[in-house]
Amino acid sequence: MHKLYAAALAAGLIAATATVQAQDNLEKLSGFKSTGTTEFEVIPQDPDNAAQLRKNLQAVKLPPGFKIDLFAIVPDARHMAVGPQGVVTIVSTKKTKVWAVTDRNRDRVADEVKEFAPSLTLNIPHGVCFSKDGFLYIVEQNRVLVYPAAEFFYESPDVAAFNVLKQGDLIPVEEESYNHTARVCRIGPDDKLYISLGQPFNVFAEDKMELYKETGIGGIIRINRDGTDREVFTYGVRNSVGMDFNPANGELWWTDNQVDGMGDEIPPGEINRQTAAGQHFGFPWYGGGSVRTNEYAQSDPPADVVFPAVETDAHAADLGMIFYTGKMFPKAYRGGIFSAQHGSWNRVDPVGARILFTPVNEDGSAGETTPFAEGWLDAETGEYSARPVDVAQLKDGSLLVSDDLAGAIYRISYQPE
Repeated sequence: MHKLYAAALAAGLIAATATVQAQDNLEKLSGFKSTGTTEFEVIPQDPDNAAQLRKNLQAVKLPPGFKIDLFAIVPDARHMAVGPQGVVTIVSTKKTKVWAVTDRNRDRVADEVKEFAPSLTLNIPHGVCFSKDGFLYIVEQNRVLVYPAAEFFYESPDVAAFNVLKQGDLIPVEEESYNHTARVCRIGPDDKLYISLGQPFNVFAEDKMELYKETGIGGIIRINRDGTDREVFTYGVRNSVGMDFNPANGELWWTDNQVDGMGDEIPPGEINRQTAAGQHFGFPWYGGGSVRTNEYAQSDPPADVVFPAVETDAHAADLGMIFYTGKMFPKAYRGGIFSAQHGSWNRVDPVGARILFTPVNEDGSAGETTPFAEGWLDAETGEYSARPVDVAQLKDGSLLVSDDLAGAIYRISYQPE
């Protein structure tokens, strides 16, 4: 047998065995049985690395009275979900692991970062969100799992887990891609689960239109928390990697990453406000804001397109967002939106790597968006010291910011001067 063929065959057998083992483990966890897993991967909070990360934070500019510090070293940190009891913060990645971050002594610095539910094999477990009654949902590339008592079980390698949508049921298997596959999720005020489904292209071809419309790819779907009654809630989305509900009126807001290759200054990034189910937000006819795409320039867009509530800098990569509901920050920030810009990757003049704030008016409209935390991008060299991904709120009202470049989470707090 040829050596390369033998190696490939062995690799295939190992992968198949791992898949069978992972499915077996999920069945065991769903039956509240042990898998025999005993080991966690624990991330040491290396003091030298921590010292350098804190040094990098000295360049970050904040409004008066605010300060930023290192909360935890967390590899590949992406989206975050703070447990309803405030015990653990679940942090996702775009790889295969999810992390459980715990501040045991409440000094606002994490004491422990370890792998969450290591007995399961995960594939791009990017979307993490808690329900108010403590159910943790993790949305992978093509599966949705629920952990009904994550804050209770997370100390153990085995965490009770169940399929919401089994492997292959979130999107058609043939539409799986390495691109735009980082899902996000939220539990809505209707107690349904909302999931973004980024389409995998820069601009998809017309022959994909009907399939994507039917399945919700290039949109946001909602389902019951048990996986039933799936429907497409939002159309015309290119790749949303951040969403939240306005607690004042229940409206869904979300960020969107817009079309590449049209130049440094267009099209704009978006923060969108959705006021009703089924609204269309313009893609692929519009590449961002009111800028038409070249691919669909000769095709008539839907008549009822909803344009963004906020237009942001082109290619700054607007990702995670939350409505601020805490009491630590001044009243001017309460009820407004904090959102993260990951920073540009294909812009001649880099932009982004910052946290924005958008006030929301009493009528539900957006006020003026301004930078809130910036300084992770060196304007002279174009180097990034951090790439903010998501924002989350701790129980004390402070703000967490994840960074997948340095592999860290930062905490922003406020103390009146």
